[in-house]
Amino acid sequence: MIHQIILAAPKPGMTAEQFQDYWVRTHAVQYASKIPQIRKYLVDTRIPSEFDMGIPRLPHEGIAEIWLANDEEQLASLQTPEFLEGARRDEPNWAAFWLTIVLDTTAHEIVSGPESGLGPKVVFLLKRHPGLKLAEYRQRTLDDYAPDVAKLPGLRRYVHGHTRDGFYVFGEAAFDSVEQLWFDDEAALREALSSPHWRDQVTATRAALVDPAYVFSLTVAEHWIIGPQPR
Repeated sequence: MIHQIILAAPKPGMTAEQFQDYWVRTHAVQYASKIPQIRKYLVDTRIPSEFDMGIPRLPHEGIAEIWLANDEEQLASLQTPEFLEGARRDEPNWAAFWLTIVLDTTAHEIVSGPESGLGPKVVFLLKRHPGLKLAEYRQRTLDDYAPDVAKLPGLRRYVHGHTRDGFYVFGEAAFDSVEQLWFDDEAALREALSSPHWRDQVTATRAALVDPAYVFSLTVAEHWIIGPQPR
């Protein structure tokens, strides 16, 4: 299954709160969720966090997560009236679409956990070191890096997604990985990302694989629109 990640930013003049409210209550319900090929649909709204990484700060205030069965259904979804006359047409009403980042990923669940009912989630965008082969990066993130992340105290669920091959046809993808870390609450998140294991072990393993200039993160709250069970 394709796990699509879409980072979106508010249109000029719209606050983060207005943007998030419109996305969750209007766009997601009235437009995007009507696209028949979408199996699952989740909106992540950004919440303030001292642990968000990246310079400059990402302008995005939310993430859409969309699950599609395969390439054929994804193509079909982009040709539907629900997309062309609905979701796409509504984008300028709330989103600075020129800042949108889209990544199709293959998800690897490293730490199993419930798909709903957990607390805040941290989403990391990672780009490999220049010169590191993509195949080697993918293998080492699963063999070396992910096992270290999985040992974080209080981690309830962990998914590491690799950007799919189609995003490299005409050059490099913006990011090679999207990883997601779930916690019960903000206190557990704070404890994990302040722990010696995070500071000494995880960051060192990541530094061997990832370009430090391309490590970005957002802390988010989840809003299921379709799911977590597929329709």
